[in-house]
Amino acid sequence: MKNLIGNIEPPAGSTRRRAGPDLSLLLLRIILLGIAVALILFPGPEAQTILDPPGDPAGVVLRLILILAALVLVSSIRKANEWERAIVLRFGKFRRVRGPGLFFLIPLADRVAQIVDLRIRVTDFSAQATLTLDSVTVTVDAICFWLVWDPQKAVLEVEDYQDAVVLSSKTALRNAISSHDLSTFLERGDIIGKSIQEDVDKKTTEWGITVQHIEITDIQIPEALQDSLSRMAQAEREKKARILLAEAEIEIAGKLREAVSIYAKNEGAMKLKILSILNEGLKAGNSMMLVPNSIAEELETRDVFGLAALNELKKDTTNNRRQK
Repeated sequence: MKNLIGNIEPPAGSTRRRAGPDLSLLLLRIILLGIAVALILFPGPEAQTILDPPGDPAGVVLRLILILAALVLVSSIRKANEWERAIVLRFGKFRRVRGPGLFFLIPLADRVAQIVDLRIRVTDFSAQATLTLDSVTVTVDAICFWLVWDPQKAVLEVEDYQDAVVLSSKTALRNAISSHDLSTFLERGDIIGKSIQEDVDKKTTEWGITVQHIEITDIQIPEALQDSLSRMAQAEREKKARILLAEAEIEIAGKLREAVSIYAKNEGAMKLKILSILNEGLKAGNSMMLVPNSIAEELETRDVFGLAALNELKKDTTNNRRQK
């Protein structure tokens, strides 16, 4: 699982991608190793007597041992990013959680069991061919937003916490599908997703994991059922349209009743309304207008447009012609 520069590779089957070799850590190790080798190969006067005692050929072997020890010590320097935590084991027993930044491992005793990412993760999952409460086979896809807040619990208490979160979410999704009918699932998907999130979070909290949100992304139903649902939706829309039209007619009738009440109480307002109707007809340029008898008699009585004078003039003209 460890690469040449001491980083931890993702486990098999994981979709997480690392950015590649950490060149800064590699450069730091090379610099420290170079300094150590230089001090071993070119020691000071006091160290020279220790490494190369007079008449003792074992100085070369001692230098090689020191260089090897320096190589082991330098390779024990590790680094974790700001969003990562390292689970350190000492002789197979949990020691501590290290990171972020540089940290040191005791050679041959400590090892990094796993690097845990503390950022929010998005995992997609689906419930294949599940029956709803009204016996409809559906396939539901969803996504889960979750994060690890206690890396010690997540690594030490769960073998594969990512698979555990996905499988728990699938189980909760199947239970939600089987306990609701299709119409409820289609209309209240957000509320059902919230209930699924709460059920999964109760289980994962014990593992040091929090499920923040579960969102239903797609609901696939049989094609035959899609046609019937389409016809049902169309009938529902027609029903709402007719109801709205009837409500509009009722509202219009109420307004007309209020207008009749006002005109009945105010004769002047009624006459002004009659005149406005005639005025609009004349503005339209109509050569002929059909006027009710009641309105015509009213106009003739009041001689609003001079109709009586026009009739008298017409009668006088007719009499003069006869006399001639």
